[in-house]
Amino acid sequence: MTKWPAGIGMTSQRTRDRLIARLQQLGINNPQVLDVMRTTPRHLFVEEALASRAYEDTALPIGYGQTISQPYIVALMTQALLANGPLATVLEVGSGSGYQTAVLSPLVGKVYSVERLEPLLQSARRRLLRLGYRNVSCKLADGNWGWEERAPFDGIIVTAAPATVPNALLSQLAPGGSMVIPVGNGEMQELLLIKHTESGISRLVLERVNFVPLLRGQN
Repeated sequence: MTKWPAGIGMTSQRTRDRLIARLQQLGINNPQVLDVMRTTPRHLFVEEALASRAYEDTALPIGYGQTISQPYIVALMTQALLANGPLATVLEVGSGSGYQTAVLSPLVGKVYSVERLEPLLQSARRRLLRLGYRNVSCKLADGNWGWEERAPFDGIIVTAAPATVPNALLSQLAPGGSMVIPVGNGEMQELLLIKHTESGISRLVLERVNFVPLLRGQN
């Protein structure tokens, strides 16, 4: 993988280590997830003017009414998705800046990422290629419909909130697979861990969260 600038000041390794300490305090305990969160250059996934805030545990704007998620939420969703071990294929709904994609990439076999906003998709694709993430495929699509041609998926991670879980995503989850998805209307939603078990679909509420809505169509 391509080497990137280590950063200075607020993008230094010391600053990243402080973020990791906070994640551990909040209950992130998967060592692989922590290691990836420590080494992924979040400052390269935000606008240069916001780079000094990249390792704060907060969401940041990335344009077009979208955000790069809070590091704790990225870590929580990734940890929950990987709770039963490594996954061969993962669908990501909402490429955004590409940061969640970059966190997933070293931890799974293949990431398929869909994004409805073409400017975000193009910039995320260029960024991921430049940084050396080779096991990622991206396409412009309405995330409510997933990526049927590549289904079924061992894991699905959704980075925007639908009012209810899209049936298309449930149908693309492989037996034994897991989906992490924020669901609900309004400012706060429930972050759900959905599992496709032998006895059916199970749902567990992980946290109350605040995500942008999962919109339909593509632009």
